[in-house]
Amino acid sequence: MSAVLLDGKQLAKEIQAEIAERVAGFKQQSGVTPCLAAVLVGSDPASEVYVRNKQRACERVGMESRLFRLESQITEDALLDLVSQLNRNAEVHGILVQLPLPSAIRTQRVLDAVHPSKDVDAFHPENVGLLSQGRPRFLPCTPHGVMQILHRSGIRASGQHAVVVGRSEIVGKPLAMLLMQKSSALGPDAANATVTVCHSRSRNLKEITRAADILIAAIGQPRFITAEMVKPGAAVIDVGVNRVAEGLVGDVDFEAVRAIAGHITPVPGGVGPLTVTMLLENTLQAARQQVA
Repeated sequence: MSAVLLDGKQLAKEIQAEIAERVAGFKQQSGVTPCLAAVLVGSDPASEVYVRNKQRACERVGMESRLFRLESQITEDALLDLVSQLNRNAEVHGILVQLPLPSAIRTQRVLDAVHPSKDVDAFHPENVGLLSQGRPRFLPCTPHGVMQILHRSGIRASGQHAVVVGRSEIVGKPLAMLLMQKSSALGPDAANATVTVCHSRSRNLKEITRAADILIAAIGQPRFITAEMVKPGAAVIDVGVNRVAEGLVGDVDFEAVRAIAGHITPVPGGVGPLTVTMLLENTLQAARQQVA
C-alpha cells in the first residue's frame, strides 16, 4: 500500500482563487483594499523566504502588503513603537511579526502588543481565549491549514482518534482545541474528534501514535515519526519543517511512512502553502470586521 499524497500546493491554489473572488467583492462593496503589514527584524534567510512568499500571495489575491524591514540591533522599545503605529493605522488591517526575533527582544511582549483585531496570526491571549471557548475571531493559520487539508481531502475528523505530537502554542495546542470542538468553520464533520496530545516526554509514545486515525506531527524533529509509530491506513499530517544536509524534511520519515499510511502530506508542499493561505483568509476577515 502507498498512501494518497495530499497536495497542499494545489489546495492552496484553489482556496486562494476563492479568496481572490471574495477580496474583489469586498473591494467593490467597501472601496477598501485589505492590507497586511509584515515586520521583519534582521536577515534570517528562512524568514526572508517566508515573508516573500506571503507578499506574493497577497498580490495573487488582490491584497496590499507592506513590509517593514528592521535591523537586528533594533531595541525592543523601538519595535514596540512600530507595532503601536501599525495598530493605529486604519489602512493596515492585519499585522504579522515574523518569527524568530533576536534573542534580546522578548517575543511574547511584542506579540501581545499587536491589537487583537489585527492579530491575523491569532497569537494574542484574547484571541487564544476566544478560540478555547469555540468562538474564535481568527483561526490560527497552520492549524486552520491542517483542518482545510483534512476537510477538502474527504478525511472526516468527527468520531476519529486524532493524535497531535507536539504541544506548541502555534500548532499543537490550538490544533487540538479545533479538533475537539463541537463544530468548526468547516462544519461538525471537521471537528468532534477524540484528541490526544503527546510530546517527546510522553510515555509509550509509539503505542499512542499507533492508535491514531489521524496523526499530526508537529514536534520539530526531523523524521521523528517512523513507520512503526503509524497505524496502517492512518492519515498522517506533517507540520514539521527541518533543515538538514540534504534540504528540507518534515517530522515524518516520509518514504517509510508513506508505505503504511492511507494519506500523507509531503514536506515541502504540504501544510506550508495552506498556512500562508489561511493568513490571507484572516487578513480579509480582519478588514471586514474593521470596516463594518
